[in-house]
Amino acid sequence: MAFDDLKHSVSEAEASAKSYIDSSAEFYKLKAFKLLMKGVTGFAQAAFLAIVVSLALIFLSVAAGFYIGAELESTALGFLIVGGFYVLVGIFVFVFRRSLVKPLMARFSELYFEEI
Repeated sequence: MAFDDLKHSVSEAEASAKSYIDSSAEFYKLKAFKLLMKGVTGFAQAAFLAIVVSLALIFLSVAAGFYIGAELESTALGFLIVGGFYVLVGIFVFVFRRSLVKPLMARFSELYFEEI
């Protein structure tokens, strides 16, 4: 009788372990899917926003170039001034890139590890 009880307990433990492993696998599949979808939708939103901002910046830059050119009576000079502004912004971003990267890394780390 004791042997049958032990055999029954072992089979119950085996079934429980198998159930736990299956549940854990399903959980991690769902977690991975959730993170993947969050990444894909975030990328799509960022890409859409980048396209819209880029188009707006192009039109504003062309308008600024023509306006400055009209004020200075030289369209080429207007576009050179706008181009020079973008070169200065690029230099500024390059110089301060480390101080720009740290907050971004902290934010993305927070988002990633919050989900796990």
